[in-house]
Amino acid sequence: MADYDLIIRNGTVATGSDVMNADVGITDGRIAALGHDLGTAADTIDATGKLVLPGGIDSHVHIAQPSGPDVVQTDGFESGTRSAVFGGNTTVIPFCLQERGQGLRQAIKDYHAKADGQCYTDYGFHLIVSDPTPTVLGQELPAAIGDGYSSFKVFMTYEGLALTDAEILEVMTVARGTGALVMVHAENYDIIRHLTARLESEGKIEPRYHATSRPIPAEREATHRACTLAEVADVPVVIVHVSNGEAIEEIQRARARGVKVLAETCPQYLVLTAKDLEGLNMEGAKYVCSPPPRDKQSQDACWTGIENGTFDFYSSDHSPFRFNDEKGKLLPKGRTSFRWVPNGIPGIETRLPILFSEGVMKKRIDLPHFVRITATNHAKAYGLYPRKGSIAIGADADIAIWDPTITRTIRHADLHDNNDYTPYEGIAVTGWPVTTMVRGTVIVRDGVLAAQKGVGSFLKRGKSAFVPD
Repeated sequence: MADYDLIIRNGTVATGSDVMNADVGITDGRIAALGHDLGTAADTIDATGKLVLPGGIDSHVHIAQPSGPDVVQTDGFESGTRSAVFGGNTTVIPFCLQERGQGLRQAIKDYHAKADGQCYTDYGFHLIVSDPTPTVLGQELPAAIGDGYSSFKVFMTYEGLALTDAEILEVMTVARGTGALVMVHAENYDIIRHLTARLESEGKIEPRYHATSRPIPAEREATHRACTLAEVADVPVVIVHVSNGEAIEEIQRARARGVKVLAETCPQYLVLTAKDLEGLNMEGAKYVCSPPPRDKQSQDACWTGIENGTFDFYSSDHSPFRFNDEKGKLLPKGRTSFRWVPNGIPGIETRLPILFSEGVMKKRIDLPHFVRITATNHAKAYGLYPRKGSIAIGADADIAIWDPTITRTIRHADLHDNNDYTPYEGIAVTGWPVTTMVRGTVIVRDGVLAAQKGVGSFLKRGKSAFVPD
């Protein structure tokens, strides 16, 4: 009888704190041993010359999310998690949206129906609170948090999603009483509405003006306000998809005051700019997301934020809409104004290769730093650690084996989502995950899908490590 179900031999293992040469023994879906000469196994993977890393946790993705009249998101859970696992991810946490007039219980039930039996990765749900009625705040939200939905998101912008400051404080008060973690989309809605109306009155309706309508001050002010509200409510807060240096400075100032502020950035703010929105014939619509990509100075500020540890998380904010589709980026109303172009870009599969290539291979960050901001910190923040986010005895065997010598130009034709483009088309990267396993089951082996959908399980999450007892 074999000693283990699977042994990964001869690889370089990295965690959030260490890099070591070790074999990994796996039994019953968990890591059972780290060392050398581990014995026999029913299956063996030779990782000579390769890196053995914790599977990525993408804690900011939008999958099968309602997106408004006549608009359809491209990826359901099957295609979204398939794409994720090919990109070295083993857990995703998408958003369960409470639509106005809908109870949280029903929103959760509906979202489970979309995900159950469809996933290649493990998954959890963040909740989006859009309608904080007394019933939601007093009953449904506390009950959901107790059931393992231990984080939720509030918006400071978007019609039908934006909450007032008073409503945000009420939601944060629930978080304080239940130990939940609050995520905030920080953009000033009134600034955006004012600038959008002005641009439209001037006939400036092309996709490029999406960036003009959402300037850095709109994000900076809202970031300051979100931190202030968290300070008043006395709760930790996550500022998601930070795009520029001025917002980073607000986060740093809040931290200096003693506010517990966690920060996230995304690949679009590291390798894209607002100039990408200037393409003709609606090509710029491919890059419409919020906050929008900024300029080179903002790129540099975000890289500095990664390098110096200001950013705790690096996520994709995957929110896919087909380009050549009237229910996607070419929505007919979108030709009348940038305000109607579906807001979001795909990126779940390319998230990790972009940071590995631009960060690790260019020596901006080391391997443990890469692991922390792509996996370990996500697991700690969202109630999954130590089960997820590291390679350690007893942890789930969620592992991505990387070949750091692979050089590849990103092409959508090579990706595995259900979209028809990638905003990162043509970017050259070095390093790519070649084999990915979830709880010891090999899902992708040497670049080939090796499992059926439904392998992934729902994760009931515990309390964030960043929320005080």
